[in-house]
Amino acid sequence: DQRSQAESLFHLAKQTHPDSLSLALSRVLSSSPRPELRALSAVLLRKILTPAADYSFLFPLLAESTRAAIKASLLSSLQTEQSKANVKKLCDTISELASSVVATRGWPELLPFLFQCVNSKNPNLEESALLIFSRLAQNVGETTETLIPHLNTLHSVFFNCLSNPSSCDVRIAALSASVSFIQCISNPKDRDAFQDLLPLMMQTLTEALNSGLEATAQEALELLIELAGTEPRFLRRQIMEVVGSMLQIAEAESLEEGTRHLAIEFIITLAEARERAPGMMRKLPQFIRRLFWVLMNLLVDIEDERDWYNAESEDEDAGETSNYGVGQECLDRLSISLGGNTVVPVASELFPVFLAASEWQKRHAALIALAQIAEGCSKVMIRNLEQVVSMVLNSFHDAHPRVRWAAINAIGQLSTDLGPELQTQYHQRVLPALAGAMDDFQNPRVQVSPIS
Repeated sequence: DQRSQAESLFHLAKQTHPDSLSLALSRVLSSSPRPELRALSAVLLRKILTPAADYSFLFPLLAESTRAAIKASLLSSLQTEQSKANVKKLCDTISELASSVVATRGWPELLPFLFQCVNSKNPNLEESALLIFSRLAQNVGETTETLIPHLNTLHSVFFNCLSNPSSCDVRIAALSASVSFIQCISNPKDRDAFQDLLPLMMQTLTEALNSGLEATAQEALELLIELAGTEPRFLRRQIMEVVGSMLQIAEAESLEEGTRHLAIEFIITLAEARERAPGMMRKLPQFIRRLFWVLMNLLVDIEDERDWYNAESEDEDAGETSNYGVGQECLDRLSISLGGNTVVPVASELFPVFLAASEWQKRHAALIALAQIAEGCSKVMIRNLEQVVSMVLNSFHDAHPRVRWAAINAIGQLSTDLGPELQTQYHQRVLPALAGAMDDFQNPRVQVSPIS
């Protein structure tokens, strides 16, 4: 009840006394000794002053003196706020307000202030200014046109901040701002001027990993994945170095799973960007083999859970790990994006090695991988149908039940992706094998596999 009454009063004040309300929030933001109140005032100011958060855009309705006081208070608070969480909320509020008024020259003091911050040698102010630049660039449109005349200056700012030897936070903020600006620049010539930032962007990632800051490295990887998805051509000139670095991360078993998975996601994202950068990854066959090997080894990470054997539907995924799930998904995406002519030669080289291994997990991985790539490689696999069917049917007699189950699962997937050729040409071999699997009373999971 108290909250409901307070919200009603807040909305009434917004409608009837917007100037007083805005100035009161500004005073709390700049002078309250309680960080949680300063944080809430920044959030509420953003909600009432920016059109993105509320249909009623109050800022233009305020008195000129009120508008000036609020802008001054926001910039002053940014220089004095000690809480990192609150600084980020302030940056959000400043960015959203700026996106609405900078294009109409409604905040002429902002850009000089930001450039002053990034040259201040104060890491906190440098990081804050870069975060605001990043947010501004993300609001594509009028704001971008306002910032385009400053591209040369911004390039120098990003270059210097990415080279900052003392602050990892500043480098990550510079990476975020660089990625945002590269994405919003429509002129290819202007975008190419930022090419020399790419080695420094990769260096930011490398230094975070070398320092054991994996959370920071993961943040950097997420930014680079965003760049790979939206502007893959920006990476073309240095593709060998970039993909090589990502593969090294993906192969490093000493790193956290999340870090390795993000490095894999970067490469898969590049492979999927065939409309924006056609054929770019196909020109790197040596990297594709390494990636395929990494994904196969992720599939090996599976436990022989006893619950799996009872054939209850809720235990169907028992023993599967996050590595296993990523391996499955990425093999499917890789084969669809690159096609059979690229993927099948690599798979044909690795599958026999895994199927001949003494560890059941490797034999299981080969069959799961075969099923995962079938959709993207169907045309090429149909041309080699005899070899494919024989490889799967041979595993029906494997000593380990999970391998036999994987073989049945593969037949099910192949029947969908390689049909009707598989059914018409090989029913006389496949059906008896499936019938035999239904007689495996010692292993209910194999016996009741859906394809059986």
